[in-house]
Amino acid sequence: MTASPYEERAKMKKSIISCLLAVSLTIPACTKKQEGSAASGAPSAGEARLGTSFREDKNGWVYVHLAGHPSQVGFQHGWYLAAEIDDLLRTMAFYFEHTTKRQWSFLREASERMFWPKLDQDLRLEIEGIVEGLRARKPELAYDKIDITALNGWIELVSYYIPWLDSKANPAAGVNKAPGRCSAFIATGRYTKDGRIVMAHNNWSEYIMGQRWNVILDISPASGHRILMDAMPGYIHSGDDFVLNGAGLIYTETTMAQFKGFREDGLPEFARARRAAQFASTIDDFVRIMTTDGNGAYANDWLVGDLRANEIARLELGLQNHRLWRTKDGYFIGSNFPLDEKLIAEETTFDPRNAGQSVYVRRARWEKLMEENKGAIDVEKAMAFMGDHIDQSTGQRGSNGNVLCGHIDSDAKGLPEFSWVPFYPGGAVQGKATDAALASELKLWARMGHPCGEDFIAAAYTALHPEWAWQRPYLRDMKANPWTLFQAKKVIREISY
Repeated sequence: MTASPYEERAKMKKSIISCLLAVSLTIPACTKKQEGSAASGAPSAGEARLGTSFREDKNGWVYVHLAGHPSQVGFQHGWYLAAEIDDLLRTMAFYFEHTTKRQWSFLREASERMFWPKLDQDLRLEIEGIVEGLRARKPELAYDKIDITALNGWIELVSYYIPWLDSKANPAAGVNKAPGRCSAFIATGRYTKDGRIVMAHNNWSEYIMGQRWNVILDISPASGHRILMDAMPGYIHSGDDFVLNGAGLIYTETTMAQFKGFREDGLPEFARARRAAQFASTIDDFVRIMTTDGNGAYANDWLVGDLRANEIARLELGLQNHRLWRTKDGYFIGSNFPLDEKLIAEETTFDPRNAGQSVYVRRARWEKLMEENKGAIDVEKAMAFMGDHIDQSTGQRGSNGNVLCGHIDSDAKGLPEFSWVPFYPGGAVQGKATDAALASELKLWARMGHPCGEDFIAAAYTALHPEWAWQRPYLRDMKANPWTLFQAKKVIREISY
């Protein structure tokens, strides 16, 4: 196995954090709360920076409460998630060297040149704080601010920047096809049980990466709104974007399949998404932040809700084009299909005439579910939708890329519009759901693993598909944990409903 760049820079030590505990959430807890205290082994110099922060491991998720100014929030993040950040960076270096034929040093150079100079001071301080906390917890690690920046921007680099470079070098190759990811919906008015907003999302990823999308970040920043969101270790944003904030704004997204285009001097998507999470109070705020100085990367259909106005919106955001739909009585769905004809023609290689694509089969399933459940959609139904296995092209139960809870690892046709070959080890890796009542108290339901409840067993899979055995050093079992209710601790209500 090729040594990672990190092994060349420092000797790494493996550590296992194991513990037991009970927390006051709806489903019984299974792990121990880790406080920032002398008993937890925190260095005295870092005690003040840990403040009221803590970590809880629960049902496959790692929940961390972070609070304070940007450097303090970052330090706490790096301290509590040091082992997970180390593991994720090792996995990224291994995986992307194999799939992109580029070393981690390439992603570092691109991040240092394009991303770091565009970040505002608060985001820089938070990233630097992550490095400081990580090194305080594990002094043997040699990661720096550029590693953490590249970690945050890996989707932008791997799925947008690199294909853009390759297309410039060889326009006839047709390599510039950003993959689609995820299934999601947001609804309100006559479509929901109480007439208020319901939102849900499941994350479609390569299993080797998606298995590590298991952090719940609860951030109380010194300025801006409280944030509750899922994330990967080391992320300052959500990444798959299931976000609630203290101003009553909630949002999620699904990517546009086969998007093309990138702007090197634009503001990275991860920075705009974090700014929206922390400072947007309305749909208009969200649109303004996300459409300002974009780089084209991670081109999404954003599903946004304003709890105060009981209004929802869909922002289709490309590089050259964007379009906004909004309503107080209806729904918006996402399964990786763009809608705007101008954007499709100018900024994608997407074929809107091919009704057999997964994106359209899932769209049809979403539309059927919305209409069949009109007036009854609540958070319980939303969780069931996330694990739905009806292939709308046949009307039968399936385990493939056509169902909302995707399982490409068992699909003989693969997912061509994502460039995922037959039996590709990817699909739905986790799910989240919330409604207006929950989100107003910064609560969300989350399930780690396939939202349908099925397990993925790495050894059994690679025995059937030895062509993917090269992933085994980092490919894990993915057990389906129960749906778990998370709430931001000590929530400060910023608005009244």
